[in-house]
Amino acid sequence: MGDTTVTTLEGREAAVPHPVTDKAGQSLLHRLRTPRRPRLWFEILLIAVSYWTYSLIRNAVPEQKAEALHNADWLWKLEHHLGIAVEETINHAVNSVTWLIVGMNYYYATLHFIVTLGVLVWLYRSHPGRYAATRLVLFATTGVALIGYYLYPLAPPRLMTGGGFIDTVLVHDTWGSMASGDLKNMSNQYAAMPSMHIGWSVWSGLTIFALTRTPWARVLGLLYPTATLVVIVATANHFWLDAVGGLMCLAFGYTVARLWYGALPHALPRRVAQARTHPHPPTAERGRAGGCPPAAAGVEEQHLLRDGNRPTEEGHPSARPRPTTHA
Repeated sequence: MGDTTVTTLEGREAAVPHPVTDKAGQSLLHRLRTPRRPRLWFEILLIAVSYWTYSLIRNAVPEQKAEALHNADWLWKLEHHLGIAVEETINHAVNSVTWLIVGMNYYYATLHFIVTLGVLVWLYRSHPGRYAATRLVLFATTGVALIGYYLYPLAPPRLMTGGGFIDTVLVHDTWGSMASGDLKNMSNQYAAMPSMHIGWSVWSGLTIFALTRTPWARVLGLLYPTATLVVIVATANHFWLDAVGGLMCLAFGYTVARLWYGALPHALPRRVAQARTHPHPPTAERGRAGGCPPAAAGVEEQHLLRDGNRPTEEGHPSARPRPTTHA
C-alpha cells in the first residue's frame, strides 16, 4: 500500500511513511536455515575437516581399560537378563565359514566409509535442496556419539576377558580393521558405545529409501543396515545394545535437523530455485512502490481504456479533444 496521509492544520496532506522493518538481525539466521545449493569445494573441505576432528576427539578420549571392561561385563550380563545374548553364538558360527567371515571383515572395514560418502555424493548431485539437512543429521549423530565415547567407555566383545569371543581379524589376518592387528594403536579400542556403523548405515539406508523411487534401490536401502547389524555382531566388534545406542544418536540427529529446518530432510524441496536479479522491479512491485497496489493499477488501466485514452504505438495516450463549454 502507499504512504499514509494525515491532514495538517493548514489543511494540507503530508505523507507519513510506513515504519521500515529492520531485517538485518534475522537475515543471517534466515539464510542459514533456508536450504541452499551446496558448494562443492566447501562440502569437500567440511567433510574432511569434520572427519579429522571426529577421529581426533574419538582417539583423544582416554582408554579407560578397567572401566571399559567392567562396563562390557555389565552389559553382557544385562543382555543375558534380557534374553538377547546370542552374539557369541553368531560369532562362532560365522567364523567357521572362512569365506563368509573374511568378507564380513572387509565389509566392516570399508563399506562404513564408502557407502556413507556415496550417499552424500548422490544427495549433492540429485537432491541439492535436501543435502544440507540430511548432512546435518549425519553430523549431529556423529557429534553426540563422541559424548557417548567419553562418558561410557566400553570394550568390544572381542576384547572381553574370558568372554569366549573370537577376534576374526586376528584369526584370519585380514586387512583394514583399525581395531585389531598392527593398526590397533591408531584407534581408541574402547569406544564401542554407541555403534556408528549402525548410526551411519541406518542414515544411509533411510535416506536411500525415502528419496529414491527405484524399487531395487529402496530394497538395498533397507538391507544395508540389516547386513551391517549382522556384521558388527559376527565380527565381535559390538553388542546388540551398541546398535541401540547408535539408533538413539541417529534419532537425536533427525531431531536437530527437524528443529533447524522446520521439516525432516525428505520433506524439503528436491531442488533449490535460483534467485533472479531484476534491474527494475516487476510491474506489480512498481505498483506497490508507487503507492498503487496491483489491483488498483488494473482498475486505473480499465478507466483509461474506457475513457478512450488508449496508448498509441509510441506508448503515449492518444489526444482527445476536450468538450467545449458555452457560457
